[in-house]
Formats: sequence, structure tokens, C-alpha cells
Amino acid sequence: MCWLICCANIPAVAWFDALHEDEELAVSGYVVMELIQGCRNKAEQDRVQRELATYGVVWLSSTDCDQALDVFATYRFSHNAGVLDVLIGQTAVALGVPLHTFNQRHYSFIPGVQTIQPYTKSG
Repeated sequence: MCWLICCANIPAVAWFDALHEDEELAVSGYVVMELIQGCRNKAEQDRVQRELATYGVVWLSSTDCDQALDVFATYRFSHNAGVLDVLIGQTAVALGVPLHTFNQRHYSFIPGVQTIQPYTKSG
């Protein structure tokens, strides 16, 4: 999400601006790590970290990590489950919130996860 906004993706910015001001926004720590990993240089990393500084960062409890491990072991081969995808999806499940993503197929096998496409992509 923040990467799209940092790169001035107009639909992403419009979607983000339409969110309710009273909604608390948080980012999974695993998403933060993915965003940093995607940076091409230190300047991009600094920009991403500045943008994310205003949001809460959420992490799984050890119990939720155990559940994520069970999901990963169960679906690793049948659904090509990725470690970070499972951790991110399990974070949404643990918090009882929907996961806004375009990669709905990456999370569809996680029990209890609700995915929402944030906006319609153009082009």
C-alpha cells in the first residue's frame, strides 16, 4: 500500500484518501520488511520508512506464529504457500480485520482470512 502511494499511483492515492479518518491504520511488520526489501537504494528505503512512521506496526503473538506454522506446513505444497504470505495473512486473521490486497490467491487457503481488493486497477 505505502509503496503504491510513494510511487504516486493515482488509484492507490484516491483509495487511501477515501478511507475513514477515524479508522486506525496499521501495517504488519512483515509487510514493512517486504517494502524495505523491495527498495532499490537507501534513499528509497528512507522514504518508505518515513511514510510508514505514522502507522502502527503490528506483529503476531507466539500463539499466532504457531498457527501460522500449522497453516504453512499444511498448505506449503498444495497451494505453494509463501512464508511471508502466511505470516501476513495470519496477522489479519489474528486481528480480525480484512486484508486489502490484489494478491487474493496468495491468501485464499488461510482459514479465516478475508481479502478485499482495495480498488479497481486500470489498464
